[in-house]
Amino acid sequence: LCDRRQRQMCIRDRINIEEVAEYIGVSPVTVRYWLRSGKNLPGKRVGRQWRFRIKDIDEWIKSGKSNFDD
Repeated sequence: LCDRRQRQMCIRDRINIEEVAEYIGVSPVTVRYWLRSGKNLPGKRVGRQWRFRIKDIDEWIKSGKSNFDD
């Protein structure tokens, strides 16, 4: 479920790098680093921007692929 701050993100199907960072509690710089370093963050590039589905991010975290300690 979404809290008040995340409600706007949950309404839309796809969110951007800044919103993913807020959602999982890291900085946008970290998200960009993960994208460059092959962390297998589940997103799609649309033009010059990245888009992510919250459902996919949740599954990525639950699967252990995020492994925030790396």
